[in-house]
Amino acid sequence: MSLIEIRKRSLTCETIYHEGGPPVATPLRLAAACAVIRNPYAGRYESDLMPFMAELRSLGTLLAKELVDLLGKENVEVYSKAAIVGVDGELEHAAVWHEAGGWAMRAVLDEPKAIVPSAKAVAATGYRLMVPLHYIHACYVRSHYNSMEIGIQDAPRPKEILFALVMGTGGRVHSRLGGLTKEAVSVGDGQR
Repeated sequence: MSLIEIRKRSLTCETIYHEGGPPVATPLRLAAACAVIRNPYAGRYESDLMPFMAELRSLGTLLAKELVDLLGKENVEVYSKAAIVGVDGELEHAAVWHEAGGWAMRAVLDEPKAIVPSAKAVAATGYRLMVPLHYIHACYVRSHYNSMEIGIQDAPRPKEILFALVMGTGGRVHSRLGGLTKEAVSVGDGQR
């Protein structure tokens, strides 16, 4: 029996033309793909979460491909992942997404080097979570530090988990605070 039972999925895309300054030539697009699943461990302690983490790779791949199909693989410059566990679960049920969601995005995006940032919480139904974003090839590219809100109005229910992947097409539209630029990334270590 599968450990993954999806109740619903959502795909959200924001298009940002400006942030109070002049409109940009190419708008920034940020997108979040979410899946709400039954928490197989709700209400009880499970010592071995590794089978769940391994099975979640398929869900991660599904969500990552959905984002790449929407944005275009060649356009993706930022990424992140998130999980919200319903109140009958525990934070470790969200932590399984670190490997599963991160691995899926790296595989679909041809193995970028930067760490995949994340956010997670145990919360009530309807909770919204701000998810940090940064550049996929080097996490110290300041222009690409951003965030996107994820959540679904009726999720997660107490015995559910909402898993999300987030991708975007660039840095902040009016970035002008210096630091390492994406063009200056040269080390190839995922940092600089």
